[in-house]
Amino acid sequence: MNINKTTNMLRSVINFRNKIFGLIALLVGFGLTACSSGDGSGTMRVSLTDAPADYAEVNIEIHQVLVNANDEDDDDLDETKDMDNDELEDHGWKVVFNDTITVNLLDYQNGATLDLGEVELKEGRYNQVRLVLGDENTVVLNSGDTIQLNTPSGQTSGFKLLVQADIEADQVYDLVIDFDASRSIVVTGNGGYNLKPVLKTANLTTSGSISGTILPTDANPYVYAIAGTDTSGTQVDENGDFRIIGLSNGTYKIEIKPTNEAYNDSTITDIELEDGEDIELEEDITLEASS
Repeated sequence: MNINKTTNMLRSVINFRNKIFGLIALLVGFGLTACSSGDGSGTMRVSLTDAPADYAEVNIEIHQVLVNANDEDDDDLDETKDMDNDELEDHGWKVVFNDTITVNLLDYQNGATLDLGEVELKEGRYNQVRLVLGDENTVVLNSGDTIQLNTPSGQTSGFKLLVQADIEADQVYDLVIDFDASRSIVVTGNGGYNLKPVLKTANLTTSGSISGTILPTDANPYVYAIAGTDTSGTQVDENGDFRIIGLSNGTYKIEIKPTNEAYNDSTITDIELEDGEDIELEEDITLEASS
């Protein structure tokens, strides 16, 4: 066989082989890209907690907790509480909770939370959570009197919470709704009580907490963690223990306000919270008696 002809044949075989290998590499690369294109799913878990309030009970009727990637208002959602899950999905909402429960907010202080449910979501950012309440909301005064809370006319469309929650594959986004009962109840000039919810959210997966013990126990103080304009609070339990959750990184001061007038207020400053840590104050805080 002619040497030149043989050489040309070998070159043709090698070129064909290289093209095959190149095609295989291209297909493998395409497959890897497709697998990492963000088609996974994660979970959003939603719970409820409360800041302190000077009432015996604050009873709130909850109908729905909904999640949406869109942060725009939807005028068609004036009566979401009458929609079933399929109808809500058609409007772009993912359903965490769609039922009716009545909860006493004051049962969920001091780090305690009420689990409202969870939903599986595709990877991506979800900007809005909507909390839909009912009309059967009451406050029980320390005197024992039960008073109906008047609710805003737009109540049925729910309360919009902007969260910017980034859902990652196979991860849990642990969202807590902090319902500030004290600031949410407004006493009117004619002796009525209105419900105007003051709400904020935190990701428990990445946020931190501050806890400690305040003595004597009969001081029964409210405790507030303050960083700039952000305030979170609770009330100590029967042992004088407190825990404030859902705190962002920052420099905090702890303000202690006894409900027993026999003791003075107290403040602790320069508590540095970083990387979502849980800070436990090492020494008990003993309040001074008022003169």
